[in-house]
Amino acid sequence: MNAFLTISEAKHLDANDSLHSYREKFYIPKWDKKDCIYLTGNSLGLQPRGAKEAILQELKDWEDLGVDGHFKAKNPWMPYHEYFSESLAKLSGALKTEVVAMGSLTANLHFALASFYRPSKKRPMILCEKKAFPSDRYALVSQLEMHGFSENELIEVSGSDKTGVPNDNEIIDAISKYGDRVSVLLIGGVNYYTGRLFDIDKITKAAKNKGINVGWDLAHAMGNTPLKLHEWGVDFAAWCTYKYLNSGPGSTAGLFVHEKHHKSNLNKFAGWWGHDKSSRFKMGKNFDPIKTAESWQVSNAPVLSMAAMRASLDIFDLVEFEELRKKSLVLSKKLMNMLDHLKVETGEEIEIITPREDNKRGGQVSVKFANRDHSFFEQITKNGVIADWREPGTIRMAIAPLYNSYEDISRLEKVLYQSLKS
Repeated sequence: MNAFLTISEAKHLDANDSLHSYREKFYIPKWDKKDCIYLTGNSLGLQPRGAKEAILQELKDWEDLGVDGHFKAKNPWMPYHEYFSESLAKLSGALKTEVVAMGSLTANLHFALASFYRPSKKRPMILCEKKAFPSDRYALVSQLEMHGFSENELIEVSGSDKTGVPNDNEIIDAISKYGDRVSVLLIGGVNYYTGRLFDIDKITKAAKNKGINVGWDLAHAMGNTPLKLHEWGVDFAAWCTYKYLNSGPGSTAGLFVHEKHHKSNLNKFAGWWGHDKSSRFKMGKNFDPIKTAESWQVSNAPVLSMAAMRASLDIFDLVEFEELRKKSLVLSKKLMNMLDHLKVETGEEIEIITPREDNKRGGQVSVKFANRDHSFFEQITKNGVIADWREPGTIRMAIAPLYNSYEDISRLEKVLYQSLKS
């Protein structure tokens, strides 16, 4: 095997990587008494070493204080969701008042669509991308049906390449074509299947020029790519936090609502925790919404779950996102080049379906081994590679720059070569 990246070369690169030490802040699953090659932070991020202590602190306060923990805990539970606003605002390019840690991703999309999908006979349509994550499609079709419309009013923009995922221009062309009939647009900022990063700014402007309310599903973008939601004029966005933000399985999600909507009379599903804080405990019968994104939350914070998220965001707060983005691009490019080299070395048909341009991708690399089936994926898994299989026949490998390394790429090359040759 003529290696693209030897272990010694990888160790040298890691030693000169200013972010390499952050790997020690996470637990890496083991394989054969060594760190596994973990490439699925786009599905579930690794556990921060501080998560257990953070959760135990809340359990201890619950044990010692009972209900008084709402006001007397080390981190009082009453305003617990507020502890995340600054970090999430920084990661999303938002004002602190525009973000709130709440709910789950699809539930948050429904909450936002209750406000921003306002169909009429003239504008009944919803526009999204073809090959969106299935949950988004389910949510959008159900929203149409709840308003008395059929699935025919969902415009799914197809792409011209073999993946079916559209590019920026194809989406903008669809906006131009259908825009006068579209009420709301919802697109995934980074496509879950191909890893394509859409030009959120450009698409948002095109849609706003057509009078369309604009939302983004940032499940695969938050913590992965640079965001400027306030500056771009996005109306709403939602994301989960258990992928690149490492908050733990099923942990609390997030919602962004632009400040221009905070004092409007938008319809929304109301709940006690979105009520004005100064009068919340007067237990009035009429809902008086907080004049921030917090008014979209309906319930108090799930403290035990959110404690783990705080442990991860504490790590993000230590670094500039530009550093993370730079490493993500360099490592994912190294991964792509290694796959190109492997294709030549083995004679295998290996196709990378992720765009190669830096401004059109996050850290995910989606690859097809054309002559291999799921048994090949099972084989590399047995040899210490934790990646992700998605139909049809695609392996997704994601770079999470806080804990992935050059040595991961070198070791991956060896496993892939041996598996292809066996």
